[in-house]
Amino acid sequence: MTEYGIGIIGVNHYLPENIQTNEDLCKVMTDVTPEWIISKTGIKQRYIATQSDSASSMATVAAIKVLTEKKIPIDEVGLIIVATFSPDYMFPPVSVKIQKNLNAKNAQIIDINTNCTGFITALTIASDRMLIDASVKYSLVIGVELHTRYVNPKDKETTIFFSDGAGVALLGKVPKGFGIINSKFLTDSSTYESVRFRGGGSSFPFANRSFSQEIDFIEMNGLATWKQAITNLPIVINNLCEKSSLKIEDINFFLFHQANLNLIQYVMAKLKIPLDKTYTNVEEIGNTGSASVGIALSEAMTFGKIKSGDIVLLAGVGAGFNFGASAWKFI
Repeated sequence: MTEYGIGIIGVNHYLPENIQTNEDLCKVMTDVTPEWIISKTGIKQRYIATQSDSASSMATVAAIKVLTEKKIPIDEVGLIIVATFSPDYMFPPVSVKIQKNLNAKNAQIIDINTNCTGFITALTIASDRMLIDASVKYSLVIGVELHTRYVNPKDKETTIFFSDGAGVALLGKVPKGFGIINSKFLTDSSTYESVRFRGGGSSFPFANRSFSQEIDFIEMNGLATWKQAITNLPIVINNLCEKSSLKIEDINFFLFHQANLNLIQYVMAKLKIPLDKTYTNVEEIGNTGSASVGIALSEAMTFGKIKSGDIVLLAGVGAGFNFGASAWKFI
């Protein structure tokens, strides 16, 4: 048994300069209105990466911000985990580029892709790694996406949702009784094809074919996604509480993957949780995929939503479909 816990000791995020409002979007997508987008998603605007932005550059900026704020020497970072499904290249891993940018010579690197649950998955991997290897003093967990380079600007099933950005959590040792409490994951592959991006995969390589709007843009069945989320998000949350010997009422604060405001409100109501026990930014930022939980956590902590001693539950849904939740006691 370790004599310490592993906790989130710092957070930060990066958003690109360009903002796309619903009014901007409707100049291209003329079959919908700004009001319709808000009614379906709650989203008013989204952030769009510039030509000079990349997954590695956005993640690097976010990482430097948290390391600077917490005064952590880069040589003491032993692990960098990046959750993304829009890396710079197919390979090498984008975490290698970030390690290079930071000059984090002592850091192991890992890329993971569990879609929009990626940040929660990466937090669990990092905390597990640190609990079994005391030599890993600090870990950077980064979620980063450049969704908007993979959406059809005229497809209202995808374009109204997706946004770009990076969120980062710094993990370190905390007193025993604080930090990660537990995590729980669930997979329901019955509607595996409902959200997908096929272009460039080994089943749909770019070689010897022309660009295809059907293959080379993100595809999403919104109704199937909604049904999966409202069914399985409450299940994975309840399963986590049971596994951790916690009641829903014991959780001080809930943070969800920022996919859709209506979805978050629906799940909160289904679990009988008052809305003042969560924080949302999907209205002003949109769906940033693997980055969304990290960005929301960064803003929630900046705005004083989370206090010392609070038990915070993070939960999300990713394509496939996979669901993740983790509980943390903040120091």
